[in-house]
Amino acid sequence: MRQKIAFLFTLLAVSGVATAQSGSTQQLEMEGSKGTTLTGDVLTTFEQPWAMTFLPDGHSLVTEKAGAIWLLDENQQKRFSLSNVPDVTARGQGGLGDVIIHPDFSSNNTIYVSYVERDPDDDAYSGAVIERATLTISDDGADLSDREIIWRQSPKITGNGHYSHRMVFSPDGYLFITSGERQKFSPSQNMAMNLGKILRLNDDGSVPEDNPFYGNGSVTEQVWTLGHRNPLGIDFDENGNLWSHEMGPRHGDELNIIERGRNYGYPVVSQGDHYSGVKIPNHEDVPVYKAPVLAWVPAISPAGFIIYKGTLHADWKGSGFIGGLSSKALVRVTFSQDEEGKWAAEEAERYEWGERVREVEQDAKGNIYVLEDGESGRLIKVGMNQ
Repeated sequence: MRQKIAFLFTLLAVSGVATAQSGSTQQLEMEGSKGTTLTGDVLTTFEQPWAMTFLPDGHSLVTEKAGAIWLLDENQQKRFSLSNVPDVTARGQGGLGDVIIHPDFSSNNTIYVSYVERDPDDDAYSGAVIERATLTISDDGADLSDREIIWRQSPKITGNGHYSHRMVFSPDGYLFITSGERQKFSPSQNMAMNLGKILRLNDDGSVPEDNPFYGNGSVTEQVWTLGHRNPLGIDFDENGNLWSHEMGPRHGDELNIIERGRNYGYPVVSQGDHYSGVKIPNHEDVPVYKAPVLAWVPAISPAGFIIYKGTLHADWKGSGFIGGLSSKALVRVTFSQDEEGKWAAEEAERYEWGERVREVEQDAKGNIYVLEDGESGRLIKVGMNQ
């Protein structure tokens, strides 16, 4: 029996996809790769949206790459543009990035924002930073105070790509950060840099003493795993396992189980090749490096990631949802583990409606939302017909 999932759209439908008009709301239907029908609800639009997070009371925050942070109300409509936000200069892939809340946000009102900082002495150099700040909301507006930079990519280098700068808190309260290799290849294996790594910090930016490389220098001791290219999605499953996806070079996008101290091999190995056509050995050719649980050839260009923990859509519980940029899709994956503890994952279904997907999020009620990429990126609420 085919499952019907509701996705309601209020703006103009994408060419080639069936639509139905109902009053002032325009509905859109499309077929998933396994025959599931998707429809949905467009709530509002943004200019180059990048990330989203929910507050405990049902409000949410959405970042735009050019530098705005929006507070949305419980209906996910724009309420205020935050004041006293970081001053950013958006270039290439860099600008304002991720936003998440502290695990104890209800008592401390603390949020974390990532963005790209230019070198004050040479504007050609840049790197991602993370600020911790206090969010204050009143009837008249919302603003940030007590702003403090708690982490920087090191070193700043030229170019405007592969910053990554996604964040997630672990169930036991540690801050994990993805840091891309900035399109420079070798930093992924250079332990004197925190580029091409996944990092683990305390909530104030200090380094936990049980990190795998603790005591080997202020940058090295931040490292949890190395050998990454451009990880643009990270989340924990309900059992506390950490997963991350990353864009491969020419194809070879990866979904990885993140294990303490492991080396994931880039640029020595990859399931893809260099854009020049030069072959990169696969992970199975050099098994000392940790291989991805799932890889995509051709690429999906993954961006944004959740592992669904709600009960509203029972059939999706435990599934991963990945936004696809070049694939213009919402990709659902499922996970399994054998008796020996070896992980497997597979693409369960791919839902397409002709738009690049930048972000995927879940609220406390179990609703799923996606943000489209681009100048008029739409916020879409995903629902399921009963």
